[in-house]
Amino acid sequence: MTAYAELQCMTNFCFLRGASHPEELIIQAKHLGLSALAVTDCNTLAGVVRAHGEARERGMKFIVGARLGLTERLELLCYPTTRTAYGRLCRLLSTGQLRTEKGQCILTLDDIQEYAEGMIFALLPDGAGHLANLRQTLKAPLYLAVHRTYGADDRARLSYLSEIAHKTRTPLLATNDVLYHHPSRRVLQDVVTAIREGVSVAEAGFRLEANAERHLKPPQEMTRLFHEHPDAIDRTLEIANACNFSLDELKYEYPDEPIPKGKTPQSHLEHLAWEGAKTRYPQGVPAKVKNNISKELRLIERLNYAPYFLTVHDIVDFARSCVPPILCQGRGSAANSTVCYVIGITSVDPNKIELLFERFLSEERKEPPDIDVDFEHERREEVIQYIYARYGRERAGLTATVISYRGRSAVREVGKVMGLSEDVTATLAGIFWSGMSEEMHNGRLNEEGLDPNDPLLARIIKLSDEIGGFPRHLSQHVGGFVLTRERLDETVPIGNAAMEDRTVIEWDKDDIDTLGILKVDVLGLGMLTCIRKCFDLIEAWHGLHYSLANVKQDDPAVYDM
Repeated sequence: MTAYAELQCMTNFCFLRGASHPEELIIQAKHLGLSALAVTDCNTLAGVVRAHGEARERGMKFIVGARLGLTERLELLCYPTTRTAYGRLCRLLSTGQLRTEKGQCILTLDDIQEYAEGMIFALLPDGAGHLANLRQTLKAPLYLAVHRTYGADDRARLSYLSEIAHKTRTPLLATNDVLYHHPSRRVLQDVVTAIREGVSVAEAGFRLEANAERHLKPPQEMTRLFHEHPDAIDRTLEIANACNFSLDELKYEYPDEPIPKGKTPQSHLEHLAWEGAKTRYPQGVPAKVKNNISKELRLIERLNYAPYFLTVHDIVDFARSCVPPILCQGRGSAANSTVCYVIGITSVDPNKIELLFERFLSEERKEPPDIDVDFEHERREEVIQYIYARYGRERAGLTATVISYRGRSAVREVGKVMGLSEDVTATLAGIFWSGMSEEMHNGRLNEEGLDPNDPLLARIIKLSDEIGGFPRHLSQHVGGFVLTRERLDETVPIGNAAMEDRTVIEWDKDDIDTLGILKVDVLGLGMLTCIRKCFDLIEAWHGLHYSLANVKQDDPAVYDM
């Protein structure tokens, strides 16, 4: 039976290079009967979680990989074979990203040598002249990756590369250098290339791909294309079988500090909860509150979430210990928790208004708790820098947000590179909300003086729909922090944000949810700044000391106002 694994694929997370979502590549690979699929985006792992999640659902073997561009003008495909090797790949990419501005990565051959253990590498053919030297110096398995270009000299080119591989005792590896999952995406591939290069499709010339062959192909077709080099097909399976790492192995451990010596996270949380209850209820802790605290603590222990609560408590404690204190308040479903109230994360007693704890944390839902804490917006940066200082840049990072093409941005970019005039593009963008295809025949185009039967217009609308949802770039989440006990940069690459002194991981909230990684939301709220200033004025003028916990919360006059 013919078998083949595709080990060179770019997704649309290799921004404006690949023309398919990671999930689309997995679905098509499964449909075609491929043995495995690797995602190898340029100097990033931003798209691997989505591919992994889809592959897990469909029972498809997925290989985490990356395409590493080096300052020596070499490009290597890299496949970690174990969890430890994957950690090295993350640290390698973090090293390259942290030494330059957001969205860039600078890597050298020396970096590759430092982190090579446990990796399998494949040199891309443009660097074949350096193969002999690389073969001698790289302390890791090395292949020469080759693909068909379908030019007149293609057969001779493959023979030449095969000869170099033979002379240097380097195995030849067959790939299709995939840019999209299906041949129909070729046109969109041209469009994203033109957007990336800042030219129209008509002007792009040789910057566009020479043909429409950069899509996933079935094993039988790949075997036919490499019939003169059958070993190159076999080696795809050799590498796939050697790569046994799965993202499911990313066992997430929350930071276990700050915990006094001799205590466990759970025992320390219990101590804080019962001591906090005495402070919140100076006249005596009601029996109902005691029961709720006991019930919540038992569930927190069963689910092993005590370190998460302690970390949030530590951040809140820092804010309140500042001089002057930074006003903060937990919100969202965390307000349903009596434990959150008694340890000072929230300031509203959930027992007074019969809030349901299970809305915040439930064993049946199998969802991690989500504690959002708002801080005065003018002083939130102090809190953010405290977190970086406490945990270190290698253990703390803001979550990414994927900025995607939506409606108007899609039609503006596509219209521009497809040659529409600015006024027509602006008109189209003005009526583009979600999917554009539905606008074709509802009279809106006619109303604006555009012909819905114009073939160019129809093609632009179709392409705008296709590019909708494609990632444009990574930005930083408004305040979602991922913190780890061990090195975060061995779980996910960390890079610089556009804002000074901020570092960001490559995955967004959906990615970390897929992998069961918890985050703490450190958010800025302007109204808290206003409230804090009000408290200061009241104290200065009337000598009354108010906090969010002791201010009257059911004053009819306030609600009337």
